[in-house]
Amino acid sequence: MGNPRNAMEVKPGYRGRAFTSDLSGQEFWLVVDKGFQPMGLVMGNCVYSMGAVRNWLVGIKGNFQGEIREYSELMYQARELALGRMQFEADQLGADGVIGVDIKVEFMHNNEWMEVTAIGTAVRYVGGGPNMPPIGQGKVVIPTT
Repeated sequence: MGNPRNAMEVKPGYRGRAFTSDLSGQEFWLVVDKGFQPMGLVMGNCVYSMGAVRNWLVGIKGNFQGEIREYSELMYQARELALGRMQFEADQLGADGVIGVDIKVEFMHNNEWMEVTAIGTAVRYVGGGPNMPPIGQGKVVIPTT
């Protein structure tokens, strides 16, 4: 089937031109004004089962005080995996990078599961906007209102 004529003809996997973003109106204008084209909202997430880690921690809880290195490393790994998956989605859109990234960590089901979600707006540089200084002419200053 060619291009759908109405919403009822849209099939899974349809890639239209509309997109969503987590940028405010002012942020969106600044991005476009500086020569970037927002490509779309991208997300990456990772869910880890904390049950095995918790059972292991119970055994050493009384013998160790302070930060538990393995638990912290698990948190960093989960964050990096979520960010990597988000960047992969941006790469699939042909983006140069991701801006406005928000990372959320949530513990679910009585802290048995940890979910890390990274959300941002994929952008591609398409050329200087009207307010960009010539290349090599000093710093880029983002105006504030």
